[in-house]
Amino acid sequence: MSDSSKNSSCEFVPGDVYVADSSLLVVNNLSRKYSDKPDSGGLKSISFSVNKNEITAIIGKSGSGKSTLLRLIYGLLEPDAGEARFEGWKVIGPTDQLIPGHPAMRMVSQHFDDLNTYANVYDNVASQLSNEDLNHKEKQTLLTLKRLRIDHLRNQRISDLSGGEKQRVAIARALITQPKLLLMDEPFNQIDAAFRDELQRDLKEIVEETDLSVILVSHDPSEVLGMANQLVILKDGALVAFGEPVALYNNPPSKYIARMLAKSNILNAEQVKYLNIMEEGDYFAIHPEWVKVRASKRGRFEVKMILFRGFYEELIIRNSHLYLRVYHMKHGLLKRGDRVNCQILKSTPISNNDPSLSA
Repeated sequence: MSDSSKNSSCEFVPGDVYVADSSLLVVNNLSRKYSDKPDSGGLKSISFSVNKNEITAIIGKSGSGKSTLLRLIYGLLEPDAGEARFEGWKVIGPTDQLIPGHPAMRMVSQHFDDLNTYANVYDNVASQLSNEDLNHKEKQTLLTLKRLRIDHLRNQRISDLSGGEKQRVAIARALITQPKLLLMDEPFNQIDAAFRDELQRDLKEIVEETDLSVILVSHDPSEVLGMANQLVILKDGALVAFGEPVALYNNPPSKYIARMLAKSNILNAEQVKYLNIMEEGDYFAIHPEWVKVRASKRGRFEVKMILFRGFYEELIIRNSHLYLRVYHMKHGLLKRGDRVNCQILKSTPISNNDPSLSA
């Protein structure tokens, strides 16, 4: 067996057998209850894989098991069943390891727990490297600070930084040891939109330029749709969808996913016939941008609400049969109470239920 198939975690798992796989991480039937109570929820037989040099986003409502899954992958929790394999070897939990956490991974929590608030930025990051080669330590620290655009903050104390700046320091602290997989729990939760967008671009650039892979958790799909290569969507501890963002957005398999990713209009078969849609199916998703409206004195819908959203308006139109959410790109042409007709540009059939992809 070549050295390339080894990692330090396998030394702690007697009897573990290397499993060759092209994926960086393979999660296989991973389960974990939240407590010992009979009615306790938890993760149920989660299976998916993560490729090298990609960003995977785990999304779902609060309580769906996102953070628990991340902690299982890192080795901070012991699974009740199933396993995670990193580069072919089983990830071990705290039962078999004195210091939990996989040596080839790093995890950034949403509360910056690892930061020394009274030390400066440089020392927080540099402290992760040994003092065997001080020149290398200084060079690597400054390079990492520059990559995260915080080299100008090197002498600032953590306690004096904003939430977005603290997040960048926490990421720099994790990346300086050059992990293969970075795990991030709600990384954009405590930073404003401007910092978030810039950080997203920087993370994507780092992944593209290095050998890094990223798994991040978010409760807000809009934070990750533009940066993730694949989505893991959880509901009540079960995996309900796994795939590329574009595919899942344009063809959501269920109500839950359509509403989560696109705030989609969900209509039954009778309602879509009213809109002159003759496709077969029991339920359909119509995203707000798939609806085109035109003012008409005899229009079938009334504009009930107009919400300014920046470069577009969000309309709520209604009649006695149904109401629709519409994204309208032309500002000021419509007002509340106007009559409109609508044209459906696209619709997609969906399932009423959320079939679990778990085994």
